[in-house]
Amino acid sequence: MATTSDPAPPTTAPTDHRLSGKLGVGAIVFMVVAAAAPLTVVAGTVPIGIAAGNGPGYPATYLVSAIVLAFFAVGFTAMTRHVPNAGAFYSYIGVGLGRGWGLGSALVALVSYVTVQGAVYGYIGFALGGLVESYGGPSLPWWLWTFVVMAVTGVLGFRHIELSSKVLGVLLVAEVGIVLLLDAVVVGKGGTDEGLSSAFLNPTEVLSGAPGLGLMFAIAGFIGFEATAIFRDEARDPDRTIPRATYAALAIIGVFYTVSAWAVVSAWGDSAVVAEAAADPGNMLVVTAQNYLGTAAGDVMQVLFITSLFAAVLSFHNVLSRYFFSLGNTGVVPASFGRSHPTHSSPHVASLVTTVVGAVLMAASAIAGLDPVLEVFTWLAGIASVGIVGLMLLACVAVLVFFRRTGVDRRPWQTVVAPALGVLGLTAILVLLVQNLPLLMGGSTALGVGAGVLLLVALAAGFVLAKARPSAARDLVRATRADAAPQI
Repeated sequence: MATTSDPAPPTTAPTDHRLSGKLGVGAIVFMVVAAAAPLTVVAGTVPIGIAAGNGPGYPATYLVSAIVLAFFAVGFTAMTRHVPNAGAFYSYIGVGLGRGWGLGSALVALVSYVTVQGAVYGYIGFALGGLVESYGGPSLPWWLWTFVVMAVTGVLGFRHIELSSKVLGVLLVAEVGIVLLLDAVVVGKGGTDEGLSSAFLNPTEVLSGAPGLGLMFAIAGFIGFEATAIFRDEARDPDRTIPRATYAALAIIGVFYTVSAWAVVSAWGDSAVVAEAAADPGNMLVVTAQNYLGTAAGDVMQVLFITSLFAAVLSFHNVLSRYFFSLGNTGVVPASFGRSHPTHSSPHVASLVTTVVGAVLMAASAIAGLDPVLEVFTWLAGIASVGIVGLMLLACVAVLVFFRRTGVDRRPWQTVVAPALGVLGLTAILVLLVQNLPLLMGGSTALGVGAGVLLLVALAAGFVLAKARPSAARDLVRATRADAAPQI
């Protein structure tokens, strides 16, 4: 991997369309935590992780994932002040490893966020249709509900980012609030007759069953927290806001998932939780809420599950549109994608493109007759999980190379130790994801291989583009601050 032959020129980025805003730490945290869809993870992923992974020891996998991602975050945030570009992953990778890697990472990021957005669109169409039917409404195709949600998302994405942040803030508080209430009641009652679970503290329990599968499901729940840097142009004092938002989002997500998964295990008991999770994973959290909070709470949980999915898809829409916007300003995609709205200061063209891409993907899924959960959600989420973890790994490597080459920051923990530990941890997780990709793709080896090939082709295409469009490639990595002073 030759990385030092193509350093980024130490010049400032060219003048282009810019987004604007005054987002603080709280607003950015709301958006990235909403993308992680906390209630969706606790209601959907936790039961599956318990049943297919390591049983009552499953909550520990969230703690392990948070620690590995914390190593990534240390280097990621250390590099933030040296790369004043809202391109996030691909800007960091391009500055550290060179133009080909940067362009390839940009394309992998597009594939990853297109697929994760599509995964949530499929799930919310199915879930919303089921909720309407349960209350006596009409039985309509899942894709019709998906397009209704897509229209609302497109309108919000077209407007100023602060409108989306307010909507996401309200939805996030509601979904997190009811889960925390359930957690508190379970803990207050001491769980079942067995008492509160201690399995996640027992190495034997944590390593029982299939811990690799457990870790695979756990890491998928963190997708989105790394997108803080994409809001750089709309942040207040980005050199401080972005690092603080990154650490805050990771801490909130990690603690919330660990505590909530532990509460679910405690609510059923170590001896019974695996059987319950395997029997009815989709309704496990609702039933738990009904048992501990009453029937009404179970109904509220079902509604908030829909809003959790909506919050996630809106967050992914905002992230993906800003990727298109940033790439439009570097010439990788049409320049019109990089235009900002004169009134809303939003990436309105990129937002429309994001909506169209999502509509085409969902229309193709509907025409193919794919199941919205077992196929659309599972397959697309599998692609996204591998892509995002792969980008995190490349970002860690880029941090190591960048600081070693430039010497602008000589703090060992931030520039060597933590990123190196991140490389080791993310490599192990990526290997697990690739090995189990056929499982994420519905058990099909052919689909699993195809998904991996798609991501590799996207990465390789970056090197082709770097040769074919050198000016765009130069703009992609032309972000390093010339005045960055070494830090001791």
